[in-house]
Amino acid sequence: MAKVLIVEDEEGLLEGLEHNFKFEGYEVMTARNGHEGLKLALKAKPDVVVLDIMLPEKDGFTVLKELRQRHRDMPVLVMTARNFEADVLKGFDLGADDYLTKPFGVKELLARVKRLVNRGPTAGRALLTTYTFGDVEVRFEPREVYKTGNAVALSFKEFELLKYLIEHRGRTVSREELLEEIWGVDEDLGVTTRTVDTHVSNLRSKLGAGFAQPFIVAVHKVGYKFVEPPGSKSSP
Repeated sequence: MAKVLIVEDEEGLLEGLEHNFKFEGYEVMTARNGHEGLKLALKAKPDVVVLDIMLPEKDGFTVLKELRQRHRDMPVLVMTARNFEADVLKGFDLGADDYLTKPFGVKELLARVKRLVNRGPTAGRALLTTYTFGDVEVRFEPREVYKTGNAVALSFKEFELLKYLIEHRGRTVSREELLEEIWGVDEDLGVTTRTVDTHVSNLRSKLGAGFAQPFIVAVHKVGYKFVEPPGSKSSP
């Protein structure tokens, strides 16, 4: 039985979601503020967290940021009444796996949560320990990146994007695939392919100095491909 934690301060919505998830066979835990939600997530380690953004004591962004510092792979779906792309991007950069804007249909929420539970934290990903290209070293655990021996600060999604492209190096990956695999969404949630372009640009800016050719190559009208520079090496 999968465990879901719902962090929501609106009493009627919380009760309705709890009822629907229990009806679908989930073990349900609930919290009515951000402080309680973070504490319960760290202690109970649910299979998925459904997290509201507008919460008392700690807002959802703060909860998500602190949760990711301790549990990087716990699936989190963020829900909010806001409908601004900046908030969507902020949630994804902090490590959200999926996103729903209120009001939403319960069936859609249940389907998205089921997808996160079935996907698991590392489904479909090749397991690497480190990958080195040029003067850049990527340590997949504990999610660190170094350039010429100096630590480089990447956002959660920047790291996930770099990791995915490295794992699929040599293959052209479409923007739509990246949206689905890294952000867990398609364009109907307000996150567009511009999001991918922005994050690729950030990676190039932070890591690209000193390379004769871009290590992430744009493939016209399709997406991106990670091209291994000479001397690249990986370890399982």
